[in-house]
Amino acid sequence: MSDYQALLLLSFGGPEGPDDVMPFLRNVTRGRGIPEERLAEVAEHYQHFHGVSPINDQNRALIEALQVELAAHGIDLPIYWGNRNWKPYLADAVRQMREDGVQRALVFATSATASYSSCRQYRDDLDQARRVSGEGAPALIKLRHFFDHPGFIDANADAVRAALATLPADQRDTARLIFTAHSIPTSMNEFSGPHLDGLYAAQQRETARLTAEAVRGPGAQFDQVWQSRSGPPQVPWLEPDVNDHLKDLGAQGVTAVVVAPTGFVSDHIEVRWDLDNEAKATALELGMAYARAGTVGTHPSFVTAVRELIEERTSGADPKFLGSLGLCGIDCPVGCCPAPRRGASAAK
Repeated sequence: MSDYQALLLLSFGGPEGPDDVMPFLRNVTRGRGIPEERLAEVAEHYQHFHGVSPINDQNRALIEALQVELAAHGIDLPIYWGNRNWKPYLADAVRQMREDGVQRALVFATSATASYSSCRQYRDDLDQARRVSGEGAPALIKLRHFFDHPGFIDANADAVRAALATLPADQRDTARLIFTAHSIPTSMNEFSGPHLDGLYAAQQRETARLTAEAVRGPGAQFDQVWQSRSGPPQVPWLEPDVNDHLKDLGAQGVTAVVVAPTGFVSDHIEVRWDLDNEAKATALELGMAYARAGTVGTHPSFVTAVRELIEERTSGADPKFLGSLGLCGIDCPVGCCPAPRRGASAAK
């Protein structure tokens, strides 16, 4: 019998209407000193989509798919859902779990890799939600990172293949494979404790490598780039930016690209705005054929991967992973993935 009574899906959250946008962005940037004019600029990206981020609907779809998957494998875990920055808030989800008598729950965070914002901050969020919920709040055990889980790689590889198929037939074999993830301050890419410096970038690159080789075989060429940089220009972030890289490729005579946002699990605003608008426009200006791969979403292999992560904890199943970086995110010590220096992060 499992020691766990529930699964909590933990995510970033997003606005679901025009009036939600600025309050949401203030939640995201609280305490960081981001000027209102910067928030207004980012808000325009959301208003382009009528103020609705697709992330919440995509989380609802993932929960539905997981409910079917867990039931099909005899795993009896009700699924709760809480966000860091918008409704349904994490603290409310944890209170509901307490009221429902849940004493111990697994947590699946929708971030594949380690970093302050994708791991340590979520762990701090969980601790805060338990404190707010008070006596009787459930123990919350976060599942490990899945950047190199076979199911995650398979889902990303299928997305790249589908994108390649949309290019002209004579360009599919030579199209450049470009993988993107959210840029972060270089200080956030530095780790203490048991982690090596640069682990976030290394894990993102490993996802890219494994996906490229699943599509084109061992030794497949690919590029790892970054997107969605924000913050003061004097603060160094991971580079190159996807748009700058496309310009460099154009100067080299590259005529077709597939851009795959493997650093994300859903097509939220940053993916749709930064890649479907800005990067696409850059490629078209350069005369490049451009295709954007989808994110893993509710791909069956990804849903299976989440179930297998659960089974590692509930039944002691052997961990599944590819590559050479090893497992990450199991019982992380307090000192890992430290916060970046003040002023290094900004609006998403």
